[in-house]
Amino acid sequence: MADKVLVTGGAGFIGSHLVDALLAAGRDVRVLDDLLPQAHPTGTARFLSKDAELVVADIRDRGAVDRALDDVTSVFHCAGMVGNGQSMVEIRRYTDVNAVGTATLLEAMLARREQFARLVVSSSMVVYGDGAYACKTHGVVRALRPEARLRARAWEPVCPTCGEEVAPVATHEDQPLYPTSTYGISKRDQEELSLVIGRAYGLPTVCLRYLNTYGSRQALSNPYTGVAAIMTTRMLSGKPPTLFEDGGQLRDLTHVSDVVRANLLAETAPDAALYLPFNVGTGRSVPILQIARMLARALGVDIEPDVTGLFRDGDIRHCFADVSRARELLGYEPRITLEEGVGELAAWARGESPEDLTERANQELRDKGLIR
Repeated sequence: MADKVLVTGGAGFIGSHLVDALLAAGRDVRVLDDLLPQAHPTGTARFLSKDAELVVADIRDRGAVDRALDDVTSVFHCAGMVGNGQSMVEIRRYTDVNAVGTATLLEAMLARREQFARLVVSSSMVVYGDGAYACKTHGVVRALRPEARLRARAWEPVCPTCGEEVAPVATHEDQPLYPTSTYGISKRDQEELSLVIGRAYGLPTVCLRYLNTYGSRQALSNPYTGVAAIMTTRMLSGKPPTLFEDGGQLRDLTHVSDVVRANLLAETAPDAALYLPFNVGTGRSVPILQIARMLARALGVDIEPDVTGLFRDGDIRHCFADVSRARELLGYEPRITLEEGVGELAAWARGESPEDLTERANQELRDKGLIR
């Protein structure tokens, strides 16, 4: 396989770690990134290696994408807007960047289809909406969280048939997709576009569904980024992290190094892996209240989270991964424990001075009636 690769969004959190791994493997790396201020407040590609070629442009700019694809044989598509909450306000922007941006990349690749050996697309757990649940009577079901229950502060989902509360179970890739936010819809569209068009044209494509990626270089000043980063920023500012509902929501935090390794495995995976989505997680479910307390200990602060008892539209209750498909077809195995990963994030974050914009972001959602 030739050595030149393109990483879209390669100056960002996951992308820059991926670039480092590719460079360490002796690859020639080009990056296409628009250096969005929300993710790059300094206006520079702060974490991008100088050994990578940087093209500063929007993924929706067909001319720039064409130029970025010159002499490339593999593409890692990490570019996109991230964040459930903000996506419920900036509906068109999220849809445009994530879906139309991916369509632009696909059309540019198809114009020179024979050039490419692999397209690896960064998807997300948000495509599921809520995770998988099992009813004692009716088995695995599409659980419901009626608004009346949320207003009554009854947080656990119920069976659509009998109305009894259901228990969360590991979510497999065959779980039906019912995204609950604009972000989730846009990622579902991105993923399905890539897999359907890839199969139709014989463009070898693999999609990776990340479960709550966290670690160093996450955009701490972005109040719509991952849960671990948002909580870290609050505590670095001496403030309690804001937790919605009762803090019992289960999440599967996956360290960025595991996500990077999954990308590398997906590039060289056998044909049996083509045109499939893969969960990239740990399979471990942890309440976010426990995660917040682990972060506080790692940061060396005595701050207890603010459990608000409020709910936010677009949020889900529980989701953690069944990674058996990735284990079987990619050879993926999560390596970083939550304790190790939280320690790595905290050690890096202690040297940062992020601006805490969480309260402003939450106020915007309250003004729209999306937090109540």
